[in-house]
Amino acid sequence: MKHIHCLKCVKCGREYALDEVMYVCRDCGLDGTLDVIYDMNLVAVRLLRHIKTSNTVREPLSIRRYADLLPIQDERLLPPLHIGWTPLYDCHELGRKICHNSQTAYPPRLFIKDDGRNPTASLKDRASALAIVKARELGKTIITCASTGNAASSLAGLAASVGISTVIFVPETAPKAKVAQLLMYGARVLMVKGTYDQAYDLCLQASDTWGWYNRNSGYNPYLGEGKKTAALEICEQLGWKAPDKVFVAVGDGCIFGGVWKGFCDLYDLGLIDKRPQMIGVQAEGASPLADAFISGTAVQPQRKLHTIADSISVGQPRDALKALRAARHSQGALMTVTDDEILDAMRLLARNTGIFAEPAGATAFAGFQRMIQTGAMGEAESVVVMVTGNGLKDIDTAIRAAGNPTIIEPDFHDVERALCDDYPAK
Repeated sequence: MKHIHCLKCVKCGREYALDEVMYVCRDCGLDGTLDVIYDMNLVAVRLLRHIKTSNTVREPLSIRRYADLLPIQDERLLPPLHIGWTPLYDCHELGRKICHNSQTAYPPRLFIKDDGRNPTASLKDRASALAIVKARELGKTIITCASTGNAASSLAGLAASVGISTVIFVPETAPKAKVAQLLMYGARVLMVKGTYDQAYDLCLQASDTWGWYNRNSGYNPYLGEGKKTAALEICEQLGWKAPDKVFVAVGDGCIFGGVWKGFCDLYDLGLIDKRPQMIGVQAEGASPLADAFISGTAVQPQRKLHTIADSISVGQPRDALKALRAARHSQGALMTVTDDEILDAMRLLARNTGIFAEPAGATAFAGFQRMIQTGAMGEAESVVVMVTGNGLKDIDTAIRAAGNPTIIEPDFHDVERALCDDYPAK
């Protein structure tokens, strides 16, 4: 792959050839996550020509559109499912509504990127697609990962589409809907009586023991490259303009860091004239990255976790360096929201936009609301809020957010009694 210069350690800066290391820096170990560094001169020649000459007739819009800025040698190794090019909705009226009771005279121009529209209903399909490519390049027939649910179901679904087996480690708290996805895709599921972090460590041991390809976030350097395609799409959907702020829910930090890298790559190519502020949002009950950012200290593992947002319930973030770099280099922030704010964001999104977000998927929107309410949002800014997963992933929490249906007898008098207060008769 001539368009890739090297793999570079985020911690120590050591550079590696592509065939020299598979996952992390040899000197820094698990702390040494790697960046994929491109030859931007070569990428510019390929990508700019490709984008200017392609159209929806010749090429379906998907992550394949950006293959020249991905660590891919042969596009035929990508899964056949349609991944990426998810809708970016103009939700300016919702932004205006949220600002109505604040001091903001000119509300932000709000856009919502709905990545729950991917094949397995989460943004993680972007990363899993790259894992599939790299596993097939190496001739691997089994891929493994640890996950609270979305990354696992994404990997299992995309692997099934190309006939690769998966072994998945999930904590026993994983929502039933996500586990059902795994089983339906034919994954071998090991449910760990413990936390996500414990499942992660077991997965690393298993991949080392059996030689399986490992898709774990913060360990596999190519996952962020898949996730950055969301940023590439956002800018192209906005007419090759970057928004002022981007809100992203944060767990391990891989999505947050990957999306920031996408904006940086486009800026280096000259396709956008600025980079946005990255606003990472964590749940108060699982906030080691936000705590480190706010205090200016090193990340401390959080042992006791409590949040309804299972997808970001991470006590030991594996992509901490990339996440903190994204917040600091973008002059952005890492912040927290409560579970009640997440539930409110789920309701508000669904009832005003028709977008059904899982708790983690709505966490970024909760952060947007919090920033509006505290007066920290600049006026008339363009803002993208990323919804990373569909609400059907966690039905129990969705019902908690939405409320229960009214139970009636099969008698019209019961219908009248149930509706009389809200719908007066003619």
